[in-house]
Amino acid sequence: MTRKARTLLRTLLSFFLTAVFLYLAFRNANLTELWNSLVEANLWWILALVPLGLFSHWVRALRWRYLVAPLKPNASLRNLFSAVMVGYMVNNVLPRAGELVRAYMFGRLEKMSRSATLGTIVVERILDTVTFLFMLCTILFLYPNSLDPFVENVELARRYFLLGSVGLLVLSAVLLLKSESLFGLMKLLKPLVPQRYAGQIDAIVESFLSGIGAGAGRQYLFVVSVLSLFLFGVYGLTMYVGFFSLDTIAAREFDFGVAFVLLTITTVAYVLPAPGALGTYHSFLTYTLATLYGVDSVSALSFSIITHEVSYLTITFVGLGYFLKDHVRISEITEQAVGEEPSLNHEASPSRK
Repeated sequence: MTRKARTLLRTLLSFFLTAVFLYLAFRNANLTELWNSLVEANLWWILALVPLGLFSHWVRALRWRYLVAPLKPNASLRNLFSAVMVGYMVNNVLPRAGELVRAYMFGRLEKMSRSATLGTIVVERILDTVTFLFMLCTILFLYPNSLDPFVENVELARRYFLLGSVGLLVLSAVLLLKSESLFGLMKLLKPLVPQRYAGQIDAIVESFLSGIGAGAGRQYLFVVSVLSLFLFGVYGLTMYVGFFSLDTIAAREFDFGVAFVLLTITTVAYVLPAPGALGTYHSFLTYTLATLYGVDSVSALSFSIITHEVSYLTITFVGLGYFLKDHVRISEITEQAVGEEPSLNHEASPSRK
């Protein structure tokens, strides 16, 4: 099967996945009640989600600037932000193609090759995963009652989350400071990995090491770490602010821990290959709010629609604006989507929109 045929097949499967999960999310919904709930939502809190979302993307671009600094000193923050937004816009249509388009956009604007920046994006993804898990463990340690729907002994779970926070902190330090030694040890386990995955794992490791060695710049590790924590703090704050858009959810006085639990659920939705997490986001978030936190199904679905569509539309319009302003052609985007790299295509990360 040709590369274009595989890309077409994956695209068709992603749209099928979207249709299935949209059906699951809306199949029992009372559309009249749902409409009334959306109409009665607090417009000011909804609008507050727009600058918060854009700010999180700007922080991501700022962190990326430090990751690429050894490759491109003083890279334009405007160009980095443009590449991030156009990449996210492409993900809204062609899942998992956006990272390749982002690398292409940055290389095009800064006159660098795409391959020179792919390693830094792999580093970014791994940083996202470790940082997100660290923030999740820390927040749930601070707000253990957020786990009431999941566990009976909250205090025991709290200890595990404290251990998880410390362990992930150590892991992140090892990844960034002793990555060569860590991956050297991992090679000893390679015989246990099925042969068909061995090449993909080698590609990911090679990209990460090249990103750490050439693109990450160990002199910037502290500021990159701080920005990573701040980035996921903004993600959590965005989810928390969304609670106030609906009176029925605001009245429940959910804490920041619940926001991070929901952030975890929606992260899984974004990992699945649905364009822009359409359907998967709505289905997962609605089910969690209704089943685990006792929110009525109408409010739960309304909340998922509000938080997803504000982000989706903001990314689409801003990304389209940069797409037009930077004179990108559809053929260029398609070429990047088809010419995908295994090291990026097969790795899941909690990179959000």
